[in-house]
Amino acid sequence: MASMRQHHPWQPFIRHSEGPVYNNDVSADNSIDHGVTEAPYERRFSPYDFNGGSVVAISGPDYAIVAADTRLSSGYEILSRNSTKLHPLTEHCVFSGAGCKNDMNQLQSVLDIDLKVYQHNHRKSMATASVAQLLSNTLYYRRFFPYYVFGVLAGVDKDGKGMVYSYDAIGSHELTPYTSSGSGQSFMIPFLDNVIGNRNRLDAKRDLPAEEVVEIIKDAFVSAGERDIYTGDAVEIMVITKDGIQKTSYNLKAD
Repeated sequence: MASMRQHHPWQPFIRHSEGPVYNNDVSADNSIDHGVTEAPYERRFSPYDFNGGSVVAISGPDYAIVAADTRLSSGYEILSRNSTKLHPLTEHCVFSGAGCKNDMNQLQSVLDIDLKVYQHNHRKSMATASVAQLLSNTLYYRRFFPYYVFGVLAGVDKDGKGMVYSYDAIGSHELTPYTSSGSGQSFMIPFLDNVIGNRNRLDAKRDLPAEEVVEIIKDAFVSAGERDIYTGDAVEIMVITKDGIQKTSYNLKAD
C-alpha cells in the first residue's frame, strides 16, 4: 500500500474526490481551478440589480396621488421604455416603488395573494392602513434576504382622507404627507419640501386641489428627467379618491 504523503502545517492543501492536492505538488493537475491560488480571489455574485426610475406620492384632504416613470434601466442600458411601476392593490390603494424589478414583481404577487385570501375570508377589501401593515410585515419577514424594493404606498381611508407610506427594504415605514423613492429622489424631495411642504417660505400653507398637485408632479418629473438618466420616457399618475382610481399619463423626454 502506498504511503500517504506527510502534510506539513505550512503547506495548504485542498481536499477533493481524488484526495489532498498540495500547492507544491508537481504531480497535481494545475489545469483544474480548485478555488485557491497564490493570490486568493473572491467569487462574488449579487442577486440584485437596481433598475432605476422615480416614484412620487402626495396625500391631500380627500385624495392621494402616486406617480412613477416608465423607464426600466440596468446600468447605462435602457431595457424598456414602457414598464409600469404602479400596481393597484385594492380599489383605494396603490403600491409602487423603486429597486429591482424582479423583486418588485414578486412582492406584488405575494401581496395580491394575501389580499385575495383576506377578501375571500372577510367578504370585503382590506383597509389602506391594514394594507400598510401587511406590506411592512411581508418585507420584514424577508429581512435576511430582503426584497430589493424601496416601496411607496398611497391610498385613502374609509373617510376618503389621503394616506402615503414610505418604506425601506426591510419594512420600516412612516406615514408622511409626501414622499419620493428611486434614482430621482434627491431631486424630487427638495422640490416637494418647497412646493408641498411649504418649508422655508413666508406665505401660508394651503390645501392644494388634486388637479394642481398633478401639474406639480408633472413639473417634478420633467425636472428630474433633465438630471437623472434613469428617469424618463413617460410618467403614469394615479389619483385615488373614495370613488376609485383615475389614471393618466404624460410623456417625458426619451433620451
